Amino acid sequence: MAVPGQGFEPATGDGPAAAPGGREAELRTAYEGLLQIRRLVNGPAGAAVPAAWEVRQLPRAVALVLEAAGIVPSALDARGMRTRTGYRVAAGAEPGRVEVTWLGPAGGGAAGEEQERLAACAAVLERLGWVCLLYRGPRRRRFLEVEPPGGPGAPGGSAGPGGNPLN
Repeated sequence: MAVPGQGFEPATGDGPAAAPGGREAELRTAYEGLLQIRRLVNGPAGAAVPAAWEVRQLPRAVALVLEAAGIVPSALDARGMRTRTGYRVAAGAEPGRVEVTWLGPAGGGAAGEEQERLAACAAVLERLGWVCLLYRGPRRRRFLEVEPPGGPGAPGGSAGPGGNPLN
């Protein structure tokens, strides 16, 4: 959903389901823009690691990568009830980290598929330089903790190959 003055807003899993066929072009443009910014600002590391702006907007950047990879976000109805099974991206317990969970409607089976689905999310994110760790949280539900290489608060997201700063 586009927010006036902010451009494309990726799906975090905490909003309504998008209308079919309405986001593909915007999503593709936003994702290609992310990769182009990486190539321009990251020097030799290029598109392989997050850019500084992604680290500053971590939930948004992670949600964009997941949505662009074709992974379905969860969705809520007007009452705040889950209507679709998928990923949810939210700020982590510590600054500089986000949590990715796999959620769905009550009784919909999301818990049974979360390990496989979160592993798929991690694979997509790790290909683009994010560090992902799978944990068990309350009620033994799994979640991914995602952070930039070099840890939370690392300038520009990380040091690139050989320890050279990216920015």
